Amino acid sequence: MSAARDPRPLTGEPLSLDLLNTRWMYEGVAQDLLVDTDGLSVWLAANGLDRFAADEATLRHALGARDALRAVVDGPLDADSAGPVDAALSHGRIRATLTAEGPGERVEFGDESWGPAWLAARDYLELLSTAPDRIRACAHEACILHFFDTSRNGTRRWCSMAVCGNRAKASRHYARVKES
Repeated sequence: MSAARDPRPLTGEPLSLDLLNTRWMYEGVAQDLLVDTDGLSVWLAANGLDRFAADEATLRHALGARDALRAVVDGPLDADSAGPVDAALSHGRIRATLTAEGPGERVEFGDESWGPAWLAARDYLELLSTAPDRIRACAHEACILHFFDTSRNGTRRWCSMAVCGNRAKASRHYARVKES
């Protein structure tokens, strides 16, 4: 798989949701970008994280973070689901710094292979503090993608209006025609 080609149907979401979206459905079959380090390389490049190595350790940590994030996004947020996210967060920290430009922050990792997983978990915390009600799963029953609703009125339902939204409209139309 080339680092230039990202096969996923939905990209460009915040990092935590983009990590979740490394799994998607295609013609009823689950697809997974992170089956190997080549797929990890694609995901890292798509998110500007290619400073991290696309190796087995980074892949293992990214997969663990993806599972942890899926549990808190798709299920109840409780101590059991929050624990694995906290575990990923324990592998990095934000250090306050003073630079020539003024106050700043620098992220530090004890082990660089935790970098992408930590950044995704940290991004999820930022989404929760910004607008937790805007973190959504696609409303199409056969879709497993997630998005951050940036619409003005906050009523977005589909990962993509062109794909899942259109399928839902076509399905409703077919049902109406069939009733007639």
